[in-house]
Amino acid sequence: MPGKTEPESHVIKFTNCRIVKGDKLIEQDVWIDSTSGKILRDQEAFYGLHLSPDEVIDLGGRILAPGLIDCQLNGAQGFDFSVPQASKEEYDEGLRLVNKGLARTGVTSYLPTLVSSTAEVYQKVLPSLGPSGSKHTPEDGAESLGAHVEGPFLCPARNGVHKKEVLRYATTPDDLAACYGRENFYGDTKTIRLITAAPEVGNMLQTIPHIVSQGIIYSVGHSDATYEQALEATHQGATMITHLFNAMRPFYHRNPGIFGLLGHQSNHPIRPYYGIIADGIHLHPTSIRIAYNAHPEGLVLVTDAMKLCGLPDGVYDWTNGERIIKTGARLTLEGSDKIAGSSATLIECVNNFRRWSGASTAQALNAATAVPARLLGLQGVKGCLDSGADADLLVLSDEDDPYSGRTLTVNQVWKRGSKIYDMGKDADL
Repeated sequence: MPGKTEPESHVIKFTNCRIVKGDKLIEQDVWIDSTSGKILRDQEAFYGLHLSPDEVIDLGGRILAPGLIDCQLNGAQGFDFSVPQASKEEYDEGLRLVNKGLARTGVTSYLPTLVSSTAEVYQKVLPSLGPSGSKHTPEDGAESLGAHVEGPFLCPARNGVHKKEVLRYATTPDDLAACYGRENFYGDTKTIRLITAAPEVGNMLQTIPHIVSQGIIYSVGHSDATYEQALEATHQGATMITHLFNAMRPFYHRNPGIFGLLGHQSNHPIRPYYGIIADGIHLHPTSIRIAYNAHPEGLVLVTDAMKLCGLPDGVYDWTNGERIIKTGARLTLEGSDKIAGSSATLIECVNNFRRWSGASTAQALNAATAVPARLLGLQGVKGCLDSGADADLLVLSDEDDPYSGRTLTVNQVWKRGSKIYDMGKDADL
């Protein structure tokens, strides 16, 4: 019986483009195999092997960047990850709309994020939010890298818009498994990639090593932890801070709180990564600049985006029976001034961060590509243009905007070697 025939490669060469190399943009060609969906060896290797591309794409000096990675996204396209639907099929259909919409904004991978909810909600929706894996096709759009559960093990005094009635504390790892569902927390069926929790609540500090041992990232957030408690959390295995400055003990000169981890200079090898929402609402530009200067290698741009992205201004129902007011990118809880998330896209956050921080274009792009990839343990696979990495690519123009200055704009999106969006044509997705 004849063996299975491997599909022939289709090699594409991008030329006349600028790519990210470290902190700089350099002129270099990029070769990909659209059949395998991978980035290939650089052009010198091809000269040595005497291979020729099947297709050459001249980008006219534009930027070729890795696809963006959003580690905190609550929903989009009118769909909220934390709201179960009448059936799993209906929920999964909403998820498909999110994936296609996100891809048009340049996000090719993300962590679907759940707000504090009941165990019933977690166990109903988490099975749909695990890593997309091999079943995901380029035409599906952005892929899930696993779920981010933000809560419910949070500090009630730092709850933000999380409903206090569903907050709880854990005394043992079994409390987490009972809340999220054992199959979502353990083993090959695990759907959770990142947990945000307050280390000072319950016995969470003692539970962190068990969480990390399951291959789950522990992030400090919605917390009133002192500097000492936050430092102990990193000793126990915490490697991330969720939306730095927001929903946590403020910086104080005699107790720097969680923010103090960015300046920790002892022999402890880990200074944590930290999420920054650069939408102009959650943080003052100077706060972003201070954090970046303190620990530039750890800054991860996130949107904390809600389902209202792309919807008109108005008043909308919130998941816990309350309502949100949308005014431009600003989302607030009705009847208060509490910020209820962001409606900015990740490329908008990249542009804002570049303007406010003094970062180079390459550094700003790294904060939404290479840095989150390192956080997730996916260096060499996502967030880079290295040989063997997934060919998730963006073609970006960088031109002057009369109102906001130089602005990166997503012209094309490629997912695993296939072009799935072209701004110059009707949307493919």
